[in-house]
Amino acid sequence: MEKRTLGKTGHKSTLITLGGAIFLYPVSSREADAFIDYALNRGINHLDVAPTYGDTEVKLGKWVKEYRKNIFVACKTTKRTRKETKEELHRSLKRLQTDYFDLYQLHALDSAEELKTALGEDGAMRAIVEAKEQDLVKNIGITSHNPENILQALGNFDFDTVLLPVNYVLKAHPEPKNDYEPVLSLAKEKKIGVIAMKAIAKGPWTTEERGCNTWYQPFTTQEEIDEALWFTLTQPVTTATSSSDMRIAKMMIDAAERFAPLEKEEQQELLKRAVNYKPLFPRKRKSLDIKNIFRSVAR
Repeated sequence: MEKRTLGKTGHKSTLITLGGAIFLYPVSSREADAFIDYALNRGINHLDVAPTYGDTEVKLGKWVKEYRKNIFVACKTTKRTRKETKEELHRSLKRLQTDYFDLYQLHALDSAEELKTALGEDGAMRAIVEAKEQDLVKNIGITSHNPENILQALGNFDFDTVLLPVNYVLKAHPEPKNDYEPVLSLAKEKKIGVIAMKAIAKGPWTTEERGCNTWYQPFTTQEEIDEALWFTLTQPVTTATSSSDMRIAKMMIDAAERFAPLEKEEQQELLKRAVNYKPLFPRKRKSLDIKNIFRSVAR
């Protein structure tokens, strides 16, 4: 699988990042181990995990310990204060059986209020910077579904990476709260690594019946996944996180191995088709509480 440099981190990440959210949904230990083994054998070298993903850290711990030298481990926190973040960071290190994180990210910072708290005098960032000074963290990043918030954050701290939604349905329905282009441009200028998420998101679920282990409606055929993922990877991003649905995640890995940049005409065709889709972001309610989504799924 092709590898790209993750900005100023210097790490060459595979086109697909193994997303830990895949273990939010009920899977047996045997299924979990089989999938991790599958992904690692396909060469994936970038792991994304968070405490909000149920018991994912515990399930991944033995794998991280065994393959630590070959895996770029990226963890995240939804805590916003210095004390809570320090406690969670150390707990994650223990669960994942590692002495350090290659990347530690402020997670799901979708509101301006939480961003202000996290970057404040006694905020989460203080704990993360301290951890970096102690060599517990090598690089610092931010994740958000709100590009406006990321731009605000980048103006207040020298982040090494950003993680945000990049897909063709959003591109076909641009507005300030889902337009990722300004972030990609600024990231390129500042040599910030870009990790894309929701590459294969078609939109919100329109019925109560859900056929996939995802909180959004994904594309589900290999052809659709090829098109969606290739569009995302044609943009100036380093890597895309895998779906939380194991079957779809495998199709994403397959698509990444066959990746070829889309021509402008091919991208335009996808955008024309997406005009009839409803974009996942921005959410129509006041805010997207991603933490509650993860908790409800984990239960």
